[in-house]
Amino acid sequence: MSIRFLTHLLAGTTLLGGALACPAAAQKAAPKADFHTWAARPPMGWNSWDCYGPTVTEAEVRANADYMAQNLRSSGWEYVVVDIRWYVGNDTAHGYNEKDPDWNLDAYGRFVPAVNRFPSAAGGQGFRPLADYLHGKGLKFGIHIMRGVPVVAVQRRLPILGTKLTAADIYSKEGQAGWLHDMYTVKAGPGAQEYYDSLFELYAGWGVDFVKVDDLSEPYHKPEVEMIRRAIDRSGRKIVLSTSPGETPIAEAQHVAAHANMWRTVGDFWDSWEQLKEHFAVCSRWAPHIRPGAFPDADMLPLGRLGIRAERGDDRQSRFTRDEQYTLMTLWSIFRSPLMFGGDLPSADAFTLGLLTNKNVLAMHRRSTRNRQLFRRGDLVAWTADDPATGDKFLALFNAQDQELAPAAEAAWAGPLLTRQTPGHSQAVDVDITSATTLYLNVRDGGDGIAWDHADWLNPTLSNGTETRSLTDLPWQKATAGWGQATVNKSVSGAPLMVNGKSYEQGIGTHANSLIEYQLPAGYTRFRATAGLDAAGAAQNTGGTLQFLVFTKSPLRPAPADSVRVPVALAQLGVSGTCTVRDLWTGQATTVSGEFAPYVRRHGARLYRISKAEKSAVLK
Repeated sequence: MSIRFLTHLLAGTTLLGGALACPAAAQKAAPKADFHTWAARPPMGWNSWDCYGPTVTEAEVRANADYMAQNLRSSGWEYVVVDIRWYVGNDTAHGYNEKDPDWNLDAYGRFVPAVNRFPSAAGGQGFRPLADYLHGKGLKFGIHIMRGVPVVAVQRRLPILGTKLTAADIYSKEGQAGWLHDMYTVKAGPGAQEYYDSLFELYAGWGVDFVKVDDLSEPYHKPEVEMIRRAIDRSGRKIVLSTSPGETPIAEAQHVAAHANMWRTVGDFWDSWEQLKEHFAVCSRWAPHIRPGAFPDADMLPLGRLGIRAERGDDRQSRFTRDEQYTLMTLWSIFRSPLMFGGDLPSADAFTLGLLTNKNVLAMHRRSTRNRQLFRRGDLVAWTADDPATGDKFLALFNAQDQELAPAAEAAWAGPLLTRQTPGHSQAVDVDITSATTLYLNVRDGGDGIAWDHADWLNPTLSNGTETRSLTDLPWQKATAGWGQATVNKSVSGAPLMVNGKSYEQGIGTHANSLIEYQLPAGYTRFRATAGLDAAGAAQNTGGTLQFLVFTKSPLRPAPADSVRVPVALAQLGVSGTCTVRDLWTGQATTVSGEFAPYVRRHGARLYRISKAEKSAVLK
């Protein structure tokens, strides 16, 4: 038993904001107001995950809160959320420390903040001082937790507050997350609800306003969703509930909307155009389920400065182009997704700040109704929504056209679909490259919609029958990756190349969808490698479905035009006569009738308010 655990054990709950109070405190009557009214509009805030992974510190949280209070609060941004593993004192970036984690938990098996990272939690105060600091600035405080009961609490048979049971009486190994092993499932039965009640009583005592519960939505753990809902209601505090990750099963849309304020529609979303493009179908699928206080969550906004100590990639500015950033903000806003900014706020530049504070875009996000896809013509997409106060229409236009790739039938070599069920998580690659001057290594998503497609080209070599040369000795001409950057002798996550439990010193780590181009030295006749699903992808609950291909001629088709017209008949919007069309991003206005057909840049977006002529009201 660690000294830190003993400290919390001896401190009891007097120092934890009344955690040793009478068990009846956990059975407070539910607030009279329906929990949906606690977040009638989509929540907006900052979350530490995209910048700091599981290692954020109190100083970094306060710095981002200070910036939000000064620059964003007046625009409606209010939540500051500490993401995963705030209870581990020695966690690491680019992969969780599961070898010797420095756990911090109290006498009742509930995690508490690591004091070396959150000094104000000293003396058993938990997150109360940090929450008070944020509340003093007019902000709200949120935390991330994992579904379930801590494995370490089960091992130590720690008691459940208000019962004669222990953590060992309420757990099941069934359904444990495959990507992080901190928790066991809480099985329904004696002590289960009391355990969750004790958690949210503690969080209420800390002043928590928002809880993101991970490993809850996909797969969907209905019994624990219901226990968490009851626990929040019994806590007596208005705590907004966010479930994660996704995609939440759409068959459970009514159930999740009856229990949570927001729920994930996708897995972790990063600064990848391929992932962003997938959201058009996802958002269209979930738009019918948007309700006041219950919002499908398209995940965070990976904008500005990212990856300071994150799980994906290194310290960088968002890889989204400015056009793609407009697409992201426009789609999230007209879909009415919660907006959780992932970048480091103190590092934000003027362009990023402008995206976050456009009053007309945010007003549409706050109060528009009937948000829906109007049409999709190939990769030209239109969304629309209504302004219930004025009768005006909103129109978002997107150009998601890409430079297309040749079909697999044209490849010099195309492997079968590779999944975690593939023996050895790998397949041999052997390609005739006689007379070829270029080599293109291509990895494509297998179509499962999950982004954990970590791919490795292991021991890639060129040979001519007598001489063999490692491809990793040559510089590539160009390299793209679905997220992150292709890397030599490391996986795309930055970890060692690892496939099916075996590590490799030589290879190329990348991600679907990716294309790596090489100029070949003369005389080589064969390319050989092992194509593998990296352990970082294979370890996830879902995903890791991809196809490896090799081309000796460019697989890229001619690029589409930089801009194309996207015509919309105003009658499709239910509008007739002459109208004023105002660009919500630029403020420029024009008058049209019959048809509106602006040019939209490739990967870009336009967003408009359409009013009867002579009407140019600006939303307040």
